[in-house]
Amino acid sequence: MTATQRRVAIGKAARYAALFVLGAMYAAPFVWMVSLSFKPFTDLNMIPPNLIPTRIAWENYPTALFQPMLYFPTFFVNTIYYVVLSSGGEVLSSAIVAYGFARLQFRGSNVLFTLVLSTMMLPYQVTLIPEYVIFKYINWIDTYLPLIVPAWFGAAFFIFLFRQFFLTIPRELDDAAMIDGASHLQILFRIMLPLSVPAIITCAAISIVGRWQDFIGPLIYINSNAKQVLAVALTFFSVPNQALYANLLMAASVVTVVPVIILFLFLQDYFVRGVTMTGLREG
Repeated sequence: MTATQRRVAIGKAARYAALFVLGAMYAAPFVWMVSLSFKPFTDLNMIPPNLIPTRIAWENYPTALFQPMLYFPTFFVNTIYYVVLSSGGEVLSSAIVAYGFARLQFRGSNVLFTLVLSTMMLPYQVTLIPEYVIFKYINWIDTYLPLIVPAWFGAAFFIFLFRQFFLTIPRELDDAAMIDGASHLQILFRIMLPLSVPAIITCAAISIVGRWQDFIGPLIYINSNAKQVLAVALTFFSVPNQALYANLLMAASVVTVVPVIILFLFLQDYFVRGVTMTGLREG
């Protein structure tokens, strides 16, 4: 082996070692959560704590998920209802707005687009109180409307992502469709969106994950326990002696996290393509 090949092999080994260490660091909390979810109550107070349970307590999962007063299937249905309606509206409305910025030329469009992007610098907590006052005035509290309706007005980051992706699509396709008599909406839904699958999946994945783990919104606007979502329902395990129910909390947490992990594993290729191609523009 030459000196150059040896340096290349050492560099590659160092990179793999660094990736392994970083991966282990990120995976450690999840591994500990899974381990804790299978521990019997007798293992919770062991010092030092053990990673491998003395006995696999499979009963933790049905005990945590199917309690009469804490019935998690209801929270799953509520979360899916909230995620589907809000994420679907957010992606659709963002695509429509982005098409206008990418294809429709009008005075002040660049200024307006900059103004839209500037809203990303405004923390959600700043507008929380005014929004709550408005929704309370129109009797939307303890409903899903404050969580779903605002999503149908788009998201600044998704508008940026779609706009950048639309700019990579040749305008000749638009011109050909217009010659055939297509309207802007027909061009958007029949040409632009079918060619923007990576961007759609990227925005949908980000939106679904964000809504799935949304805690502040449902906590503020939903008062009834029967209407709550998973992120808030996990706090129902919090009692003064929390260690007594830590394994049940972790069991419910594992079931809550697994759908998001599966979603990312299936969509990671589209996610990478959608993010990397947003920096490209047609010449």
